[in-house]
Amino acid sequence: MADATPIPTLIVAGGSAAEREHRIADALANRPPARTAVLLEGLPDGSAHLQESPELVIARTVAGCLCCTGNLVMKVTLNRLLRTHPSQLFIGVASTGHLAALHLVLSSPPYSAYLCVMQEGAT
Repeated sequence: MADATPIPTLIVAGGSAAEREHRIADALANRPPARTAVLLEGLPDGSAHLQESPELVIARTVAGCLCCTGNLVMKVTLNRLLRTHPSQLFIGVASTGHLAALHLVLSSPPYSAYLCVMQEGAT
């Protein structure tokens, strides 16, 4: 699973599920086409801004803090996404309260060998 270059990983936090999905769709529109994986916390609330395709793999987890109660679910889902060998990864989370803890999980082994985690707005 390890590549020479860590996968650029952008965490998009806050707002409704639709707002996070819309922000990710906007970010994708401004990037060159690439194999992309998206991990979204929460179920869609009516309007899907992202459509799965051969270049876009989308996984959703139930709502809940990904670094606390949803840690195992997040890791299993993330591992499955990484096996698709994406060129970029987006993670949409509801709460902004635990971003530092989530960033720590994603920046620690084993993920530190695979991911380059960035904050939203740092594209």
